[in-house]
Amino acid sequence: MRRMSATGLRRTVHAEWTKLRTDTGHAWLLLGLVAVTASVGAAVAATARCPASACGQDPVRLTLTGVSLGQTIAAIVAVLVVGHEYGTGLIHTTLAAVPRRTTVLAAKAAVVSGTVFAAGTVAVLASVLAGRGLLPGNGFTPAHGYAALSLTDGPALRAVSGSVIYLVLVALLALGIAAAVRDAAVAMGVVLGLLYLFPLLSHVVTDPDLRRHLAQIGPMPAGLAVQATTDLRHLPIGPWAGLGVLALWAAGTLLIGGTVLRFRDA
Repeated sequence: MRRMSATGLRRTVHAEWTKLRTDTGHAWLLLGLVAVTASVGAAVAATARCPASACGQDPVRLTLTGVSLGQTIAAIVAVLVVGHEYGTGLIHTTLAAVPRRTTVLAAKAAVVSGTVFAAGTVAVLASVLAGRGLLPGNGFTPAHGYAALSLTDGPALRAVSGSVIYLVLVALLALGIAAAVRDAAVAMGVVLGLLYLFPLLSHVVTDPDLRRHLAQIGPMPAGLAVQATTDLRHLPIGPWAGLGVLALWAAGTLLIGGTVLRFRDA
C-alpha cells in the first residue's frame, strides 16, 4: 500500500509540475521574484553608507532587503496554484483523477517548494553578488570593520540559506491558506494581512515587551530574523528559532487547508 501511495504521489507531482511549467504566467512570476528581490537588494546596497567605523549596520541583511518584497510574489505563485484551478473549474478534473485530496495538496506543496526554492536561490545569490560589488564603495570595508561578503562566512551563509528557506515557507503558508479559502483574491489578502499585520502592530504599540513579543510570534518578523548577522544578542528571537516560528505557521495553514480540502466539496 505504501509503495502504491508513493507511486501515486510521484505521478501527481509530475502532473502538477506539468501544469505549472506549461502556464507561462507562473514562469513570469518566478522571473519577477528573481528580478524584484535582486534589484531591491542592489538598490539598498547602492544607497547604504558607512562613513566611519562601527556604523551599526548589518551589510548582509541590507543586501537581502529584497526578500521582504519578493515574498509577495512567492505567495502569489502558491495562491494561483490552487486558486486558478478553483476559478476555472479544473479542480474537479484534478480531484477526479486523484481522489485522495491530501495527495493533491502534498503534490502541489512539493512543486511549489521546488520552484520557489530554485527561483529564491537565484534571487538571493544575485542579491549577495550585487552587495559584494557595491557595498565596499560605500564604506563597508575592512577599515571600517566589515569584511567582504562571502558565503564562507558562517553567519552570512546562514542568512543566505535561511532567506531561501524563508521564501519557500511563505509560499507553503500561502498554499495552505489558498486551499482553505479557495478564492485567489481573498487568499492573497489573507496572506498579506497575516504577513504584514505583526510589523504594523509593532509600529503602533508603545510597550517594548509587547512589541518584542509580536516580533517573536509574527511569521514575517520572526522568520526574517534569520537574515541577521550582527548584534544577535539583541534580537527578539534567534535566527533559526524565528525561522522555526514561520515553519509552524506554514504547517498550521497547510493542516487547515488540507482538512478543508478533504472534508468540503469542491
